[in-house]
Amino acid sequence: MAFFAISRWHPLQPLSVTDLVLEHERLHEEIGQLRHAVTSHAVIDQAIGAVVAFAGVPPDDAWRVLREVSQRTNTKVRTVAEHVLKFAQGGALSDTELEELRRALDRHAAGLSVGRSEP
Repeated sequence: MAFFAISRWHPLQPLSVTDLVLEHERLHEEIGQLRHAVTSHAVIDQAIGAVVAFAGVPPDDAWRVLREVSQRTNTKVRTVAEHVLKFAQGGALSDTELEELRRALDRHAAGLSVGRSEP
């Protein structure tokens, strides 16, 4: 038995039951990945806001700070963002993360003062 599925790429392509099950599984997995991405993005955005608030750097620099800490500690950006949010709420960071956060903030704060002109 054949079914017809509408697709952007192949309109009215006949699909077998097996094809439909595989497509359903693929879409289910994609939905899970998208949900995870949306959640991760929200956590990272909140951490960017926290870095902006406590360090006084622009959002683009706050993103770079999170990314640098992630790279230098070999930790996913989302995990660094979660730790930074806990830190902003009075929690502790690991010594390694705290040191890398300070270094990254120092680098970006130095860039801000170099780019400013004195009146």
